[in-house]
Amino acid sequence: MLVLTRKSNQSIMIGDDIEVSVLAIMGEKVRIGIQAPRDIPVFRKEVYLEIQQESAGEGARDEVDAALRDIGSEQ
Repeated sequence: MLVLTRKSNQSIMIGDDIEVSVLAIMGEKVRIGIQAPRDIPVFRKEVYLEIQQESAGEGARDEVDAALRDIGSEQ
């Protein structure tokens, strides 16, 4: 993990296309802004993990549905 120190109104670049800016520091909270191309999804980690869990659940549902279709076609 790369650890950087930034002050308010300073930024870091990720590659050529993603800029992460420190917008404000309020006590223990830091407000950041992320500027990235539209084709790069940006999520809070808890939202990202929820999306991943839902995607995994959908994959399992698809497998069960396919298995049930296969059973139905064998009869």
